[in-house]
Amino acid sequence: MGLPMIMVAPNGARRGRADHPALPVTTGQIADTAVACAAAGADALHLHVRDAEGGHSLDAGRYREALAELASRVPGLRVQITTEAAGIFDVATQLRCLREVQPRWASISVREVARDPDLAPQVYASCAAQGTEVQHILYDAGDIAQLKDWQARGIVRPEQEAVLFVLGRYAPGQVSFPGNLAPFRERLPGVRNWMVCAFGPQEHACLLEAARQGGALRVGFENSLSDHCNRPHPDNAASVRALRTLLESHSA
Repeated sequence: MGLPMIMVAPNGARRGRADHPALPVTTGQIADTAVACAAAGADALHLHVRDAEGGHSLDAGRYREALAELASRVPGLRVQITTEAAGIFDVATQLRCLREVQPRWASISVREVARDPDLAPQVYASCAAQGTEVQHILYDAGDIAQLKDWQARGIVRPEQEAVLFVLGRYAPGQVSFPGNLAPFRERLPGVRNWMVCAFGPQEHACLLEAARQGGALRVGFENSLSDHCNRPHPDNAASVRALRTLLESHSA
């Protein structure tokens, strides 16, 4: 088993410093975290920005500021922005964010975009026109069926095949297990560009299983704050480092 791509998701849309004192919220904190995580072995970063009160934001100006800071501080780290609605934003706002930021890489929740079927074609057409690489967020079989429908109808382009399998998001206690990966792989057996994230004490075990099957990995405080013994990680970099050590111990 070779070492896969590791993406760090350091904050997410909902958690704050009250959840963990090392969770980054400001642009400076995110950049500091990015530097530490890159040194620990992260290849990419999943970027959420916050508003002045620390709430989830899709503000284009805040994204541009953060992207510029990351490009300056960690030029070798790939950065993916989120378009997550988080129960706050509609599809029109998500589309406007994509068009105004024009990021190189963005994650898009299939179930969120499906809320507005009239705008879904514009979301994917805009990404194709401006050169934004898309990663589809998939939570369950229904999301996979929706993605396949859009692919069959040409709404999603052939080159827009990358996916993130989210394991256990709606499981009791939001806890993931390595076996949660199988249904995703069975329903999308031919996908080549896939990544996994997971929740709870078996986060790293889930990611190890994904690596064994050839997937890329997403780790970090957006998904889990603690290790397999429910001990809090000191920071995101510690989680990245522990995951990389685990992967190396199982690599050929």
